Amino acid sequence: MAVVSWLSVVLLACAVLAVVGAEWPRLRQRLGVDARRGRKRERRKSQLRLVHGDEEPDDAEDFAASVERDLQQLPTLDESDRR
Repeated sequence: MAVVSWLSVVLLACAVLAVVGAEWPRLRQRLGVDARRGRKRERRKSQLRLVHGDEEPDDAEDFAASVERDLQQLPTLDESDRR
């Protein structure tokens, strides 16, 4: 077995640290806490399904009427209230 000098070991360790330091942002994206959250979110999203309602014309009219009612109930400011 050949004898490896301590200088070779130190240089190899420095090279490994340089590569890890350069690739750290990419490693953190794939292996970090945010990556775990992202994978969980993707799993949850894959379980969702789209439900189509009964697209009747009355539904659109009812929706428009409810929006108008809600808009009429919103508080407004008059010119005298601003002062």
